[in-house]
Amino acid sequence: MYIRKALRTHKGKTYTNYLLVKSVATAKGPRQKVICSLGDLSPRPEAEWLKLAHKLESSLVGQVPLIQQDAEVAALVKKVREREGRVHGAMDPSQRASDLVEVHTDGVRLEEAREGGSIHVGHHYWKRLEMDRILEAAGMEERLVALTCGMVMNRLIQPCSEHAMTEWMGRTALGDVLGMDLGIVSHHALYRQMDRLWPNRAAMERALTERERTLFNLDTTLFLYDVTSTYFEGQALGNGKAARGYSRDGRPDAKQVVVGMAVNRDGFPLAHEVFKGNTPDTKTLDPMLTALGERVGIREGQTVVVDRGMGFEENLEQIRARNLHYVVACRQGERDRYWEAFDEEEGFERVERMPSPTNPYQKKSGIRVKIKDAGEERVVLVMSEERVAKDRAIREKQEGRLVEDVAKLQKRVAQGTLAQELKIGEAIGRLKERYPRVARYYALGYDAENNAVTCELDIEKRKRAEDLDGSYLLKTDRKDLTAEEIWRIYMLLTRAEKAFRNMKSPLAERPIFHQLEHRVETHIFLCVLAYHLLVAIEKTLVDQDVYTSWATVREILKTHQVSTIVLPASNGKVLKIRQSSTPEPAHCKLYDLLQVPHPIITPRKQWVSPSER
Repeated sequence: MYIRKALRTHKGKTYTNYLLVKSVATAKGPRQKVICSLGDLSPRPEAEWLKLAHKLESSLVGQVPLIQQDAEVAALVKKVREREGRVHGAMDPSQRASDLVEVHTDGVRLEEAREGGSIHVGHHYWKRLEMDRILEAAGMEERLVALTCGMVMNRLIQPCSEHAMTEWMGRTALGDVLGMDLGIVSHHALYRQMDRLWPNRAAMERALTERERTLFNLDTTLFLYDVTSTYFEGQALGNGKAARGYSRDGRPDAKQVVVGMAVNRDGFPLAHEVFKGNTPDTKTLDPMLTALGERVGIREGQTVVVDRGMGFEENLEQIRARNLHYVVACRQGERDRYWEAFDEEEGFERVERMPSPTNPYQKKSGIRVKIKDAGEERVVLVMSEERVAKDRAIREKQEGRLVEDVAKLQKRVAQGTLAQELKIGEAIGRLKERYPRVARYYALGYDAENNAVTCELDIEKRKRAEDLDGSYLLKTDRKDLTAEEIWRIYMLLTRAEKAFRNMKSPLAERPIFHQLEHRVETHIFLCVLAYHLLVAIEKTLVDQDVYTSWATVREILKTHQVSTIVLPASNGKVLKIRQSSTPEPAHCKLYDLLQVPHPIITPRKQWVSPSER
């Protein structure tokens, strides 16, 4: 709630009035709702206005003040209550009398308090994305739909294994929200449901993507594609896709699978695929384009955005074969051809960087771009002040390691532990493959006459590499875009990277403890479903210029709970009322922004005899 100033002119005289208002969600977006009139507050200091609003807000949501409520606040609360009674209709006296129960206050208790706020929001968006309908179309009955919802809520709110998931369900208000007794659910039932979901993944992903496109009016002209890896705990002997490969998690010792995901410009997943753990990035693009064609449909003229790992000619040909356009980052070595163009200041234009979606107040360093035509393609040279220090640190670190490894190789050759010329040549070749960024300006060789490994630094080439720190190259076959537009489209690829970060951290996709291939893929699919809810929630907030992450929303809503109020009545029976607590102002603010009703559940009353308690 906050105070708004209102002016009214009558007979040439202007009157000032201050209104207490709050933001409410409507079908046409957020609107201001007047709570009550505070009159003219100008005689008192402005610092006192906010204090008055806070006191009134606390009283209206049922918070008891530490000191006795002052007369002014009490009068305003009474005024608001009377206004609400006129708007909504006062309760009939006979109805009010029927609610009266004499209670032994010393016996009043609160039982079975359960966390419910985050589940309430997650379930609301589950309904909003019509997940029930999508699962029913896949042949799931009501009980199985509720079970799947519970599994996705767990990944969204507090991810854990299937063995621990049943206990988590019992510790939360999930059963109250779903209207389902979760005390009888076993982890075996969860495993069986995973087996049912596995063959329906593609159909569900297709239906969910279509629902989100309609609901949020999403753009369909861009596909942002990236890959990541997720590692296993255990040997995963029953999984044919588990293999050691390039680990993006820093776990080269563990087997892994590679996950490819395509998202749109707003970060909503379009399709995902799971590949063998040692699959190169270049081999994942064609299967993903096929999956996109089957699930969301590919139309001529759409644009695919990929990183440099898929910027090889074979990948670009796969894109062209489907009559699609591309924007791609070039490999590191390709910059050398444009060194002179980078060195010239003429032709560069400065680009203003947009604030970060997660931190709109973060200052961004400058970007300069220059465009050049190269046959059928357009090349964009990008100079980033922010990347200079990062590129230099990576290059110097690799150079230091190369020099160390060369010294070790020289020692082995000198000691005779590596004597054959062929093996020495192979060792030198491996060093060049391991450090391609810096090996380009070192001349490595073998002097057979002196039996020594030679290593000579090309100072001119290294100077050129230093000059290119902070630069990178983009290319596209679209001739209708400016340098700035091409750069901004490529930067959207961070939405795919953010999707992977969310799936790995808040949704705990890694590590994978499942051993069977189909359950591993279903585990990843459940994380994708949870991410659909996460990105829908964050998208709703961003559309209202609120840059709060799901992790923060989840933390704030932890304190909104569902509990049972136990009232021992004078008639010898006990009245139990199961209901949600009164939401605090922070809860109400989030619920209004997300267009979620404030009560978690409809109150349920039950009379029991003392023997049944």
